Amino acid sequence: MTDLKVCLAQDGPIPLAADFTCRRGELLALVGPSGSGKTTLLRSIAGLYQPAEGHIVCGETSWFDGKSKYSLSPQKRRVGIVFQDYALFPHLTALENIALPLRHLPKPTQRDRAEQWLSSVRLEGLGQRYPHALSGGQRQRVALARALAREPEVLLLDEPFSAVDQVTRRRLQRELALLRQQIAIPIVLVTHDLDEATALADQICVLHGGESLQQDTPDRLFRQPATPAVARLLDRHNLFNANVVTVDGQRYLQWGRFSLEVTEGLARFAVGEAVTWYLPPSDIVLHRRDRPSRGERENPIPAMVSEVVALGGITLVTLRVAHGDMLRFDIATHAARRNHLAPGAMVNVSLLAAGIHIMPGTHDLARSD
Repeated sequence: MTDLKVCLAQDGPIPLAADFTCRRGELLALVGPSGSGKTTLLRSIAGLYQPAEGHIVCGETSWFDGKSKYSLSPQKRRVGIVFQDYALFPHLTALENIALPLRHLPKPTQRDRAEQWLSSVRLEGLGQRYPHALSGGQRQRVALARALAREPEVLLLDEPFSAVDQVTRRRLQRELALLRQQIAIPIVLVTHDLDEATALADQICVLHGGESLQQDTPDRLFRQPATPAVARLLDRHNLFNANVVTVDGQRYLQWGRFSLEVTEGLARFAVGEAVTWYLPPSDIVLHRRDRPSRGERENPIPAMVSEVVALGGITLVTLRVAHGDMLRFDIATHAARRNHLAPGAMVNVSLLAAGIHIMPGTHDLARSD
């Protein structure tokens, strides 16, 4: 099994403290703000940049070892790269671009293989066109076919869909998902688009300032961020300060005047300890006006509607609770209308105990804004 293991560190000029793994057949998305080291890490994997310390191992082969100052040349690392700007040669046809990594083969074989890769990305019949005569999506597919023609051990994608329109982006994402079924190698994707990372990736690694803060599946990452900093970088809003208390021997989360039940996680913290807690929007349940919920372990609380924003079939709702914190969630627009949601209206919601995620208190990061 060919796994890619990366552990790199340096103080500068580009700070790095990254540690992540991408297994055979997995797609790992590297996400984080601009300047977080995403592209530098891709260049390091490809051998185009040499960090000060750490190691890169692909399968059983060492590609980089900072301790022994060993670095395998880019030519000997079997890496396919798709750049943001495609990097196609403008004077070569699509077929000739794809055939570039095949020059070690006999001419007729080069053409046959290039035609096969052209077909694999659904560009049959366009092999004689030059890059300027192709659409952005078609150029991107030529770049992907060229990267795969190397028969790489690792595929690196540097924001490959950022230069195309939204419709083309969705189509290319679908084609990448289909193509993955044919190539069982580690794929590392750099993207600023959290929706894209969630849709395509098996694992997501969150980076900030060159440091990898957390790697996990999209579902666990978005439901259980390791720290408030990770939650902020993932654009999570329902982060609040609270304290651990006991009532009749049972632990609760004291949030303003509300004592919240929590399914798991409180036992790790001392009574009286300040913590930060997070609740995914999907775990906020609006009570229907004509059918109040009395379910157990639901933490029902009253709140005032602060803002209602309809975006097509989904409505974004912001509630203000008694002590001033803001809860954010979304519901179907027809449900918002049925419940007469409007600024100033009083409603009841349940904060599902199973969804509450507790983290060590970092109050400067946990403000609700």
